[in-house]
Amino acid sequence: MLETDLPGYKLRARGKVRDIYEDHDRLLIVATDRISAFDYILATGIPDKGRVLTQMTLFWLDFLKDVVPNHLLSTGVPRGLEGRSMWVKKARMFDVECVARGYLSGSGWKDYKATGSLCAIPLPAGLRESDRLPEPIFTPATKAQSGHDENISFETVVNMIGMETATRLRDLTLTIYNKASDYARSRGIIIADTKFEFGVFAGEIILADEVLTPDSSRFWPLETYSPGGAQPSYDKQFVRDYLESIQWNKQPPAPALPEDVARRTSEKYKDAYRTLTGKSI
Repeated sequence: MLETDLPGYKLRARGKVRDIYEDHDRLLIVATDRISAFDYILATGIPDKGRVLTQMTLFWLDFLKDVVPNHLLSTGVPRGLEGRSMWVKKARMFDVECVARGYLSGSGWKDYKATGSLCAIPLPAGLRESDRLPEPIFTPATKAQSGHDENISFETVVNMIGMETATRLRDLTLTIYNKASDYARSRGIIIADTKFEFGVFAGEIILADEVLTPDSSRFWPLETYSPGGAQPSYDKQFVRDYLESIQWNKQPPAPALPEDVARRTSEKYKDAYRTLTGKSI
């Protein structure tokens, strides 16, 4: 399912993966099988990807319900969208991506190599790529509708939403990350980093959007973890590798994927869900 069209519902937004519909005081979030790479939506979908993202989010929302309330209302959705959709509260969202990093990877590794810090937070000298950090850190970013999110300082977040709320979001982010990463590690998965979105509903801060999925997080197999280089991951690895192999110039139009690349990527997403939850899709 690459795109939805629901008569009788107002399309509020169509993102890289999700179609969002509005129905009075609630929203319907539909996770499609679209996949993006290098900031472009590809012509080929990943079978069952939307189901994995939705079911994994539902798992984590239940797992974390004693830590923070969330936006979920119901999974009783229109026919044909079962398993990949949820009705949620219409919250007032914060314009901040709440990022938790427990390991030195991706843009964080590039930043550290250049500055010895991660998002202006000083780190010990001599760390290697993929090393575990002395303790998880909060590295907020601005939300980007297209392109890359941009890292911002905690002080910038304070200026945006106030000290009390900024501190609450930082503390929630790190508490959720620590609880989830401890559980995931017990199941054989390292959560290297992840990002959360929060909003306000009825005067209360709630957890919203997707939660701890392979799209919003960096998942590594624990059994093959070996710091000192990049790690295999449960996400778009096959897609990125293929796009690099064909030397795509990362300009539109985005290419289609061979069937085997789409299939192997789908299996990675399903494997992550099965490993974390003990269930299959």
